[in-house]
Amino acid sequence: MIRTIGLSKRFGRQQAVDNLSLTIDRGEIYGFLGPNGAGKTTTIRMLLGLTTPDSGQILIDGEPVSTTGTSYRRRIGVVPEKHPSGMWNWMTSTEYLQLFCNLFDVEDSAEKINAAFERLQLSEHRNKLIRQFSRGMMQKLSFARAMIHNPDILLLDEPISGLDPYGIHQIRDIILEEHKKGKTIIISSHLLTEIEKFCTRIGIIYKGQLVSENATKTVIDSLIPNRIFRIDVEHACQELTEKLANLTFVQEVSLSGNSVMVTVGKDSDYRKELSKFFFEEGMPPLLIQEQAHSLEDAFLSLTSLSKEADK
Repeated sequence: MIRTIGLSKRFGRQQAVDNLSLTIDRGEIYGFLGPNGAGKTTTIRMLLGLTTPDSGQILIDGEPVSTTGTSYRRRIGVVPEKHPSGMWNWMTSTEYLQLFCNLFDVEDSAEKINAAFERLQLSEHRNKLIRQFSRGMMQKLSFARAMIHNPDILLLDEPISGLDPYGIHQIRDIILEEHKKGKTIIISSHLLTEIEKFCTRIGIIYKGQLVSENATKTVIDSLIPNRIFRIDVEHACQELTEKLANLTFVQEVSLSGNSVMVTVGKDSDYRKELSKFFFEEGMPPLLIQEQAHSLEDAFLSLTSLSKEADK
């Protein structure tokens, strides 16, 4: 659906984006990750035609697009990290959505604006001035504006920023609903737990370069060096942990109350071997549970490796 080929952008001495090639498939939820200053925002601005690349290409459906053109932007709905509300603070929220309906030639605009307000539970604020909106309300209004022209691509920069728990749940549902409709969704966020819940695939950028791009689980599995099991028994003791540590496949053991944390290699499951050990010790396990690694673990591991390579 979207490809960048050798995309580069420099600001003075700073190479913000360096020969970046991304592939975003049609109908997927793609997570675009990186620490502050990695080049995410510059990349997004180039995708939107707000910043002209020094070199490289952007393709949509295999067709090169010009960042100086505007026609392809109709295919994209954007929720920015920072809302330029000062530009619109004299408008009501209804006037704001009507403006974008006019820009995108949306038919039956009044009906679609009403539907957007209902979907995001903003109906009671339809005549309120934008300058009176809270950050969370502005985030919801941005979602309404991004979807009002029914684009086939949604680009969401920190999509749940400023929302309360109920608002987060509401936006999660909307993202998943749009995905089911076949929308291609790109999410840039620092909240890695949210990315992990949504994204089918992720790309990680560091110092303007793509350092990893694959299925979310594949990235996590490739960067996590081991597996950790929590094993509950009736009476754990230090002697037990010492015996466990002597097993050839065990890398590390720690004790917390009657829970034993066992770190093993990721080359095998080892639950069968661990269960056998505890039964032979006369301590049948009450629970053997693998601790799930997160995208945050993988992200920190990968950027740490990248930093080491820079030294």
